[in-house]
This record gives sequence, structure tokens and C-alpha cells, in this order.
Amino acid sequence: METAVLGSGCFWCTEAVFSVLKGVETVEPGYCGGKTQFPSYQEVCQGTTGHIEVVRIVYDERQINYSTLLDVFFATHDPTTPGRQGNDIGPQYQSVIFAQNIEQEKIALEKIEKLNNENAFEGKICTWVRPAEKFWPAEEYHKNYFSNNPGQGYCAFVIRPKVLKTKKQFAELLKGN
Repeated sequence: METAVLGSGCFWCTEAVFSVLKGVETVEPGYCGGKTQFPSYQEVCQGTTGHIEVVRIVYDERQINYSTLLDVFFATHDPTTPGRQGNDIGPQYQSVIFAQNIEQEKIALEKIEKLNNENAFEGKICTWVRPAEKFWPAEEYHKNYFSNNPGQGYCAFVIRPKVLKTKKQFAELLKGN
């Protein structure tokens, strides 16, 4: 099993998107990149700890590879807006890849360069590629947030469209296919 740590805005969205992919064993929301030990959601939301909302993805590389995970990552958020995803604004929503090794860093940097050269987005990608840092698991109530709260407004109007887009655009990668 391999591990990827990615931040693409609200970790509820990111968890829901990656959870539907075959080869993905677990997706755990958490915080990375800050200075505070054992950060809480309330502290991270204040934007003063330096942490970014991320997910830690454990996956089977025989079924899905890191490059493909990054394809899904870039297709399911706006990597051109620093510290923001839609109405979620603050440093905790920075687009970021915490590369777990040199190979992941190389793949991420090459992917960003390729997407920028192809003008895949209206602006230049501002996703940070940083070395692995301590992952702090989020509080229990954040885990499986979308599946546990499908009728909640944010889930219905923000997360569900991202999951539906993923299912349509990456149908061949879905669990059960």
C-alpha cells in the first residue's frame, strides 16, 4: 500500500471524491503543514496555525497509481486560487501536495508543469508541492462527513456536485467497475 497526502480545499469534499475510486483503501481527513501540535478544527479554521486541511489516502498502486490520483486531484478543484476554494477562504484551504517521497515530488512537479504548459486552467497553478510533514487526524465527526450527512446543505450543494463530476469524468476508475 502507498500513501498520498493532498489538500484541495475543504477536506470533506476531498474525502468524498477519493473515497469512490477503486484501489483507494482509506481516505482520512486531517491537517498538515502547521506549527501547532495536536491542532483542532477550531484552531485551524482561525488560519493562524499554518495547517492546511488535507486527506491522507492509502491506496493500492496495482489498481490506481499516484499520477492518476493527481489527475483526479487537479480535475476536482481549482488549483489556481491561493488559499481559497469557492466560498471556502483562508490559508487552511490552500491547494497542496505533501509528497511522501522524491518520486511523488517529481510526478507532482511534472504534472503541474504539463498542465500549465497546456493552459489547462485559466490561470497558473498555485498548488504547493511540499515534502511530507506530520499528519494530524481530524476529529472523529469529520470522518465520512459526506456519507454521514448527505442532506446537510454544504454536502448537497458543494460536495455532491464534485462527487458526481468525479463519477462522470472518471467512470472507469470507480469502485465496482
